[in-house]
Amino acid sequence: MLRDLVLDGADMRHRPYRTLWLWIIWVLAATGAYFGFYQDAGLWDFLAHDKTRITWIILAFFVFGLASSLALSIALTKESLAARQIEEDVRDKGLIGFETTSESRAVARYFQSLKLAMDSNSKPDAEALLNVELAAFQRMSRSIEVAGNLLITLGLIGTVMGLTLTLTGLTSSLEALGHDQELLLEGLRKAMAGMGTAFYTTLLGAILGGVLLRVFAQITEQGVEGLYDRTMRICLVYCSADFKPSLERDIRFLDAEMASLGERVKFLQSAFSASRRSMEEFREEVVNLRGLSQEERTSLLETIEMNRQAYMLMREETRLMKNLNRTFWQRCKDVLRFKPRRTRPPEE
Repeated sequence: MLRDLVLDGADMRHRPYRTLWLWIIWVLAATGAYFGFYQDAGLWDFLAHDKTRITWIILAFFVFGLASSLALSIALTKESLAARQIEEDVRDKGLIGFETTSESRAVARYFQSLKLAMDSNSKPDAEALLNVELAAFQRMSRSIEVAGNLLITLGLIGTVMGLTLTLTGLTSSLEALGHDQELLLEGLRKAMAGMGTAFYTTLLGAILGGVLLRVFAQITEQGVEGLYDRTMRICLVYCSADFKPSLERDIRFLDAEMASLGERVKFLQSAFSASRRSMEEFREEVVNLRGLSQEERTSLLETIEMNRQAYMLMREETRLMKNLNRTFWQRCKDVLRFKPRRTRPPEE
């Protein structure tokens, strides 16, 4: 009972939807912060009139990192659900009780690889194999972090470009000072636009890369680590007996084989019962057909006998009618005519 309580507590700590929920909460928090503090900052107007297009590059990398973090969060959620199902499968029988028809999940591939290695009488390195299976998730999480660092770098580059534009505008304004008023105003406009570029690129790079994407990378990294911990825990708690050629492993293997044999025997018994019922039904059908054929034969004999009697009656009636229709002179001739006496044939 204590073991079940410990397992239930572990299930509470390893929630499969935790990564996805954290991602959604952070998106909502960032959206609320934008509408609360930066809605009136004129950000979209600056993006529309940005001549350097450095802000567009920053937004493109941010969208890539955001989409990657969402895809990774969904994938980690599916992997956690698959790990929970696998834990139910291996809880009683270990790796012998694990059966899968699809290898689309990394956790399923991991346990399938362990089972294949155990079937070939080898001793696999469980941690190294798990690192290999989860390497794709780790690389994707690092790419999100790299995208955040790249946004900070792009923000610094935009700052330098904005300061360069500012200096260029101020230089042209100083040259036109006292000579050309229009050129002076144009130089001041370029200087202000350069200051805007420096400010907005620094702001976007710091917020989108240094805050938002870094938190998204941390969420996905924790999701990968949580999946690693849960998978390794399942392997150590329920499958550790399968790694060593011990008596307990042999007993578990024999128990699994006996259970499989019992299921096959039950299947054969059900098949034999079905065959026995079919044979009984066939025997009853044959008896019924035999009874029907006997009744038909009796009915046919009775019909033949009735037809024979009717024929004899009709024959006797025809003879009587023939005798009645003879004239008086024919009867006198028959009386006077000599008829030889017929002898009956000997009875056999």
